[in-house]
Amino acid sequence: MRDLFFIAFLGLFGLMGLRRPFLLVAVYAYIDIVSPQRLSYFLLNSIPISAIAFAMMVGAWLLVDDKKDCRFSARQGLMLLLLAWCGYTTLTADFPVEALTKWNWVWKAIIAGVFLPLVLRTRLRIEALALFMVLCASTIIINGGMKTALSGGGYGVLNLMVENNSGLYEGSIISCVAISLIPLILWLSKHGTVFPPDWRVKTFCYCLCLACLLMPVGTEARTGLVCIVILAGLMLMRSKRKFVYGPLMLLAALISIPFLPASFTQRMQTIENHQGDESASTRVAVWMWTLDYVKEHPGGGGFDNYLQNSFTYFAQGTVTDGGGTRVERRLVTDRGRAYHSAYFELLGEQGYFGFAVWALLHLICFIRTEAIRRVYRKRDGPDDAWVAPFALALQQGHIIYMIGSLFVGIAYQPFIFMMLALQIGLDTYLSRKRKTAAKQQLDRAIALGNGAIA
Repeated sequence: MRDLFFIAFLGLFGLMGLRRPFLLVAVYAYIDIVSPQRLSYFLLNSIPISAIAFAMMVGAWLLVDDKKDCRFSARQGLMLLLLAWCGYTTLTADFPVEALTKWNWVWKAIIAGVFLPLVLRTRLRIEALALFMVLCASTIIINGGMKTALSGGGYGVLNLMVENNSGLYEGSIISCVAISLIPLILWLSKHGTVFPPDWRVKTFCYCLCLACLLMPVGTEARTGLVCIVILAGLMLMRSKRKFVYGPLMLLAALISIPFLPASFTQRMQTIENHQGDESASTRVAVWMWTLDYVKEHPGGGGFDNYLQNSFTYFAQGTVTDGGGTRVERRLVTDRGRAYHSAYFELLGEQGYFGFAVWALLHLICFIRTEAIRRVYRKRDGPDDAWVAPFALALQQGHIIYMIGSLFVGIAYQPFIFMMLALQIGLDTYLSRKRKTAAKQQLDRAIALGNGAIA
């Protein structure tokens, strides 16, 4: 029954996309965020529906969609450069088979980041993509939030509809993504036009924000707690009543502590001492190994080159026996540990050059979004009032994601390339509006001049 529902749902959207090609962008976003093929029992998981959706999206744009307002930005050029470099490192990878497996989905995520700004020609399309990103992620977040509220969850225990916890179904990743979506959700609750913000929309958005905040609790992901702190700081920084909301946030945090699961608070305590937790200790050791690796291989080792790492480190833990309870340090040997950091993932796999291109891409997006916010922050007209809050929501979500990725290997996730595409699409859309307004103003001036001469 589940398989038939997915097929009917995707088929309906596919048919609607024949008349409205942009709906195929929504189909692509749904498939790459929710991964229905992983929820399917036998029908969808046997065909490459993500590649099919991608081909249909691009094909519809080439054949049907209007391309007169399309613009290509320098940031899209950086994505293409990153893609080319990733292709090169895949050809020369330390582990060719494993690298090719990862390349098969990374190239599509990057190309989608290049393509999407070309179709984001109007405010409606920009908002629609943001809305679909929120709604698609909410299918996982609402499920996790409800299970957390009812059962409390647990590290590696909370079931997010699939057994294989990869992609957005992995605890740390969905916690980071959920918190980074909160600014966009709040923006939709105030400025959305697809679903006008009445009491029903606002209620749903606020409940969804609560579910997002519950994700780090249910997954017991320390990354999520860090993201919540960053979100609170960013929102407080932009608030006009810092001395009111600051103490209220602190009070809310203190009040919530007794209601949190004991396992959650115990796990969060390991943030202060990484040697007290094996997972944190291995991350530090892998990062040190990566720095040594790129010194000898400045061009990187290709996707999944972490499989060759091997290291020893000291870990400490509490031991209870007949002699009492004491803290002991022990020497641990480990190998083939993943990076658990987008920054070290890029550095180890793509070397100094790939890391520089990736970092420059994110830095330019942040600078341009901040520039948009500053230009439009005092404009309150009906056509411009939404721009500055939207730029701020994208900026805050981007910052939260990038800080969260310090501790999770999510450098190539399709979600972040969609967020970058929103920022680029917003920038190019506003640039077109300004050029059109300037041209109209010039035409009016010329017409008035000709009238005066006559």
